[in-house]
Amino acid sequence: MIIQMAWRNIWRNKARSIIIMISIAIGLFAGVAVLSLYKGMMKSRIATVVNAEIGHLQIHDTNFKKDYEPEFFIADSQYVHGIIKKLPEVKVSAVRSIANGMLATPTGSTGVKINGVVPEQEYQVSQLKQKIKEGKEFDPGKKNEILIGKKLADKMKLKLGSKLVLTLTDTASEIVSGAFKIAAIYQSDNAPLDERNVYIEIDELNDLLGTPHRFHEIAIVLKQDKYLDEVRGHLQKQLPEYQVETWIDISPEMNLMVKTTDQYSYIIIIIIMIALAFGIINTMLMAILERTREIGMMVALGTSRLRVFVLILFETFFLTLGGVPVGILSAWGAIQYFQKNGLDLSSDSEEMMRSFGFSTMIYPEFPAEQLAGVLFIVVGTALVSCLFPAIKALRLKPVEALRR
Repeated sequence: MIIQMAWRNIWRNKARSIIIMISIAIGLFAGVAVLSLYKGMMKSRIATVVNAEIGHLQIHDTNFKKDYEPEFFIADSQYVHGIIKKLPEVKVSAVRSIANGMLATPTGSTGVKINGVVPEQEYQVSQLKQKIKEGKEFDPGKKNEILIGKKLADKMKLKLGSKLVLTLTDTASEIVSGAFKIAAIYQSDNAPLDERNVYIEIDELNDLLGTPHRFHEIAIVLKQDKYLDEVRGHLQKQLPEYQVETWIDISPEMNLMVKTTDQYSYIIIIIIMIALAFGIINTMLMAILERTREIGMMVALGTSRLRVFVLILFETFFLTLGGVPVGILSAWGAIQYFQKNGLDLSSDSEEMMRSFGFSTMIYPEFPAEQLAGVLFIVVGTALVSCLFPAIKALRLKPVEALRR
């Protein structure tokens, strides 16, 4: 009986009920859209970290990353490489020699991280070739070529063909330097890394360091993310004398960003729901004030105040139930479209996005695993919002209500 009355009551004023249903749908749409956008951004950022910056795993001498001293290279390179190549989970790997040094030009100098790479390996692991915006990749027939980031080129006023000098400390703690010519300028989704990292061929860096046929780092990209812990455990067991780190160990701020972004997205949803709550309160309060005489008659005829409370609760529940499917389906449709075609933010916030390491093309992803939490917040907000109107109805005195 109460359920039937509640259903009939919400359609007594169709326009008002439809408006509140649309409001609930819009609130749910906004909440799901925020979650999907953040999920897409974080997934894209993690993919960039793994496939274009760090790799899934890196191997170093246990002392190397303390001060990046060049003498702490990976010994037994053939043995280490052999173990890595035998793992079926490994997609590609690349060796690097690394040194911190100074980049000097006639107009100034700045600190850089010098990456000595094997070009063909590096192109696969960090997608360096795809990042090139000006110039060409390393030419095997030329010497002393260098690739620098666009951010660094702008900062130091450099262009293709410009000459510069790299200065660093070798294994004998002597200061050495070499002249290089800019062969290409690259640009990634991470402007701070572009400003700091430069690339030269591994043999040329090793000649400066005095470490021929050596390297300091092995970067590994796996076929699937799920193999991460398994492969790390296997490598650490096989190579106990080396430091085996995952991208989470190397970039803990990225893992923290993912967790905090989830928290922030829920905060935004709650703010949206608070705004929605005022609309629900206003609508239900108006409905009760219009039916003051009717509610007074019900109480006078013996209807308990609890039944009146349940009646209002069901009315709110039906309004919410009407808006939820519309909100979810519209959000799902919009997310499917942008997941396929992408959301291009390059025209408005390219520099800002790159400064935080994010791609300007975002592919939102429907947050199915978080949908239950969103629905709980939406339904909870709706039900809590009806408490004030319901209490208002319970406080009505039958005699006074019948006089209105």
